[in-house]
Amino acid sequence: MTRNKTETEMSKQTLSCAATPHDPVRRALLGGGLGLGLALMAVATGLAAFPGQARASDAAQRLADHFSSVKTMTGEFIQFGPNGEQTGGKFFIDRPGKLRFNYEDPSPVRVISDGKAVVIGNRKLKTWELYPLDKTPLKLLLSERIDLSNDTVRSVTEDPDLTTIVLGNKSVFGDSTISLMFDPKTFELRQWTIRDAQGKDTSVMIFNVQTGVKFADNVFQVPYNEVHKRTRGGG
Repeated sequence: MTRNKTETEMSKQTLSCAATPHDPVRRALLGGGLGLGLALMAVATGLAAFPGQARASDAAQRLADHFSSVKTMTGEFIQFGPNGEQTGGKFFIDRPGKLRFNYEDPSPVRVISDGKAVVIGNRKLKTWELYPLDKTPLKLLLSERIDLSNDTVRSVTEDPDLTTIVLGNKSVFGDSTISLMFDPKTFELRQWTIRDAQGKDTSVMIFNVQTGVKFADNVFQVPYNEVHKRTRGGG
């Protein structure tokens, strides 16, 4: 209950922060943008066991089905790293499988998923990190449908102002999970949190969201030639 309360309070706090996206104090706090990359790296490499599935209510499944029906969305985000660092930018999602994060300056980071792989590029250092999408919990966020009756569901918490669905798969992600937080009245996704195998959280809060948008073909294009040349540790 303490953890759920904390997540609810953090969601409320980040919502109030997002209400003034051009506030100079907020912009001064935006940093390097590596938190998601570190979380994905820890998730892709760390495995451990966790408890089995939870039973979801019909209301929670309806909420998940509504989210599954939204195939494309774009908007702004604020990312909160495990050490309190904050980064912002714009995101693009085309489900199933596709995602792009463009981080605000001065962050040189960009994250792209083309449905097969997730790549994290650093324009300043000219480095890339590459992970199979199906080895990261982002696969669950970007899946065709969120089925709360299967064994990927770890817990479902329904509060008056927030429904939190925690997903994972011990055979693939080990102790790592992704928590999806929804407004139970509007069915809108407010935030997701990736918890890595070390128990460290990276949260992404979204706002100014538009759905049903059409993207150019190159938005989710991974520059594999450049990635293979400059993958970290690959020369």
